[in-house]
Amino acid sequence: MGAMSVRTQSPEPSETPESSGSVHRAGFACFVGRPNAGKSTLTNALVGQKVAITSNRPQTTRHTVRGIVHRPEAQLILVDTPGLHKPRTLLGERLNDVVRTTWAEVDVIGFCLPADQKIGPGDRFIAKELAGIRKTPKVAIVTKTDLVDPKDLAEQLIAIDQLGKELGIEWAEIVPVSAVGDKQVNLLADLLIPLLPEGPALYPEGDLTDEPEQVMVAELIREAALEGVRDELPHSIAVVVEEMLPREDRPADKPLLDIHANLYIERPSQKGIIIGPKGKRLKEVGIRSRKHIEALLGTPVFLDLHVKVAKDWQRDPKQLRRLGF
Repeated sequence: MGAMSVRTQSPEPSETPESSGSVHRAGFACFVGRPNAGKSTLTNALVGQKVAITSNRPQTTRHTVRGIVHRPEAQLILVDTPGLHKPRTLLGERLNDVVRTTWAEVDVIGFCLPADQKIGPGDRFIAKELAGIRKTPKVAIVTKTDLVDPKDLAEQLIAIDQLGKELGIEWAEIVPVSAVGDKQVNLLADLLIPLLPEGPALYPEGDLTDEPEQVMVAELIREAALEGVRDELPHSIAVVVEEMLPREDRPADKPLLDIHANLYIERPSQKGIIIGPKGKRLKEVGIRSRKHIEALLGTPVFLDLHVKVAKDWQRDPKQLRRLGF
């Protein structure tokens, strides 16, 4: 790649032949990056609704959540993979396998690097893996640009260009964005779309994600459960939605959905952390997640949460399978 090309405004109409209406594109993109690089927040900003869960602790995105960006001339399906990291547990190894498989199957990969942090060993680890995936076009996305001044941003853009040269990665684009400030998010979609194959839409217009609702509900509960216990329970919480049933005796105009879910932790000592004094924490988890679940499903919800111990589930293949990993 010769000169570095950084996009900071929309491409000219002449650059996007799809806008003439003759060509429709549809395909898959995934965002990669070390934990907290802004992948889920970016997915939500592009789709315009909360689909991938966001939390400022690593490894909260366990499932491949797809968000779908609908445009008249294209459909961009976002596959949100867990962060790739050096595995310490069986769960870690499994997550990494999921990541590599996903990368090989998508049409374009967006590598997220936060503007406010220098490129570190975690980024290099991922970039080296990316360099091994030859065919898929790669877009470098500089996230969280609202947190830095123009000088620091310029330095980060140069560093990313260098990283590509060093590892033999040719960036299709380098795009600075701020999902929080909604800066350049649409531009990013404009640049990803031409990299997709031509073809008809793969999902109906109204779909935002093809994750089963139960999985998304479990993710929202899990996010709420992790909210206040930052350091005590890094990621030893799994949530299984046992059932979601409409309450039978309700009139049609006042439906209520009963959701019964179990939160699994690894050790009995963690139970008190999740439940809190006199059940206060668990109650807050219920209130917080119910709000998001109702917004997602568009219906009032009665949420019944129970905390259970599944000893060392992260290291036990049988339990991992039972908990959906």
